[in-house]
Amino acid sequence: MHNIRSSTVDPAPQRRRGAALEEALLDAAWSELVDHGYADFTVDGVARRAGTSRSVLARRWIGRAELAVAAIGRYFALHPVDVPDLGDLRAELALLLRLWSARATPAPIRFMLELRNDLAPATGDLSGVRRSLAAQVGESDLVASILRRAVARGEIDAGKLTPRVMAVPIDLARNEIFLTLSALSDGVIDEILDQVFLPLVRSGPIDA
Repeated sequence: MHNIRSSTVDPAPQRRRGAALEEALLDAAWSELVDHGYADFTVDGVARRAGTSRSVLARRWIGRAELAVAAIGRYFALHPVDVPDLGDLRAELALLLRLWSARATPAPIRFMLELRNDLAPATGDLSGVRRSLAAQVGESDLVASILRRAVARGEIDAGKLTPRVMAVPIDLARNEIFLTLSALSDGVIDEILDQVFLPLVRSGPIDA
């Protein structure tokens, strides 16, 4: 008896649109970065991996650098850093820096460094990109939340929390990672907190 092939036809794949399409494109871009690094990262490669056309990507991102930055931002957003209320500012900041460092290394930081030449004509440096990524993943909000809890507990002086001062822990951590291309050690975290940041924000006068 002959086998009878089913007459059922697989339904055509659903057309991706809107947010679902953009997420699929950024996932493909991240996979291309991981597999090939930024040096060999191309819009055409992302399009092939995503099963779409270059024009679909071009309507959303201007060139490979902008696409790569967006892919890094999505990676960070999919791997959020969460710091619960531990009842102690130093403990919370130390946890923040450990988690932030683990997420930032090694691939994302390496990609950011490789991006520098392509970004230089538009931004002059990486500061604009860092601000964009921070906004995407709520980095500033997380630090502000930790500091608000510390103010409420009376650990630090709210009057000392200027935007520049509030950025110090992450800025110093980022600089260290850019220089070493490795995760922060406990010793470096101790130095950032105990020698630099906490003396800036604790209540009372700063020792001369």
